[in-house]
Amino acid sequence: MATNYVKTEYVTKDEIKALRSQLGMTQKEFAAYLGCSKPTVERWEKSDMITGPIALLTDLLNRDPDLVLDRKLPDKTAPLRLWYMFNQHVCTVIDADIIKQQVKIYNYTDNLLMRAFGSVEKPTYKEYEEFLESRCFPRQRDKMKLILRDLNLPFYDPLMIIEKTEGRMAEDDFWIRVER
Repeated sequence: MATNYVKTEYVTKDEIKALRSQLGMTQKEFAAYLGCSKPTVERWEKSDMITGPIALLTDLLNRDPDLVLDRKLPDKTAPLRLWYMFNQHVCTVIDADIIKQQVKIYNYTDNLLMRAFGSVEKPTYKEYEEFLESRCFPRQRDKMKLILRDLNLPFYDPLMIIEKTEGRMAEDDFWIRVER
């Protein structure tokens, strides 16, 4: 059975400009947010009728402009940033300062099972270390020295292992991107 939806058929250049203005974005910032090019936004702002997914997205953003804030990436607060991913989706961004032993997280999903620290909003540094270790093979693993040698690592260090393996586990679609 076909499902019908109420949808916006098209938007105008004025609606695109008004939305961009309401969000306080330049054409370049709006393009980056939408994942398109700046020339695409420029073209929309010169067209009388714009159809396609942008019509629906414009409608959704007009209804709830806070959707943009929900996806905003805060400035990096520590020397190390980890992106905890599920396939291509960002679940949690973790800023960690190893020297000060401080951690700050930003969750980008409401699904507690997909967050790096579940329901914990302010993890301790110890919880951060436990999280890193959970994305590696166990410290007590049989023939660990052979695995470390294969990874070209001198000793067991969860962060170094994650940098080599992206924290990927068998039968698991979660992984970690490390940004220094």
